[in-house]
Amino acid sequence: MNISGKLTALQVMQDAPVIPVIVLSDVKQAVLLARALVAGGIRMLEVTLRTPQALACIEAIARDVPEAVAGAGTVRSAADAQACAMAGARFAVSPGYTHAVGQACRDAGLPLLPGVATGSEIMMAQEDGLTELKFFPAMQAGGPAMLKAWSGPFGDVRFCPTGGVSTANAAEFLSLPNVVCVGGSWLTPADALARGDWAQITALAQQACQLQRRAG
Repeated sequence: MNISGKLTALQVMQDAPVIPVIVLSDVKQAVLLARALVAGGIRMLEVTLRTPQALACIEAIARDVPEAVAGAGTVRSAADAQACAMAGARFAVSPGYTHAVGQACRDAGLPLLPGVATGSEIMMAQEDGLTELKFFPAMQAGGPAMLKAWSGPFGDVRFCPTGGVSTANAAEFLSLPNVVCVGGSWLTPADALARGDWAQITALAQQACQLQRRAG
């Protein structure tokens, strides 16, 4: 897939079976981490806004790793969306959904994967034209069984479950017809980041790319 143009939320989800959920506190690590993930076949990178350095990390990846797509996670407000777009993010992921966040992402040209955990939240996102959603927190909100239940009333919605997803259960999620990809932090373990073990991160990305999915 060509990643140089404007992307849709579905294209972000389809690029690989896993979107890494990344927490960075050191801008110096951002480019090295992004290159390690790209080397393993993972290009869509969700850098969460959980540290003061997150925006600078997004900016560094967007500037120095053109073969990656820097995205922003934990987007909770219109101001977050605007700041991420200015930093070079090309997609956004939110833990929940509000109309204001959705509108801000549209205004900024950011495809959004909004977090949902209930049927009402899905309907609210759909009212604003969103059909690719993040199921969060996936395991705590019902896991694969909830997604199976949703496949009836929400058969036109595609999900990226995130939250409690790991190598132990990723394949079960990906076997569902309404799951296009999963989000997980296991591709960027804190100990590997601390050691600068980029080879381990590349290996984890390669393993993630081998996961089979029913949708996609």
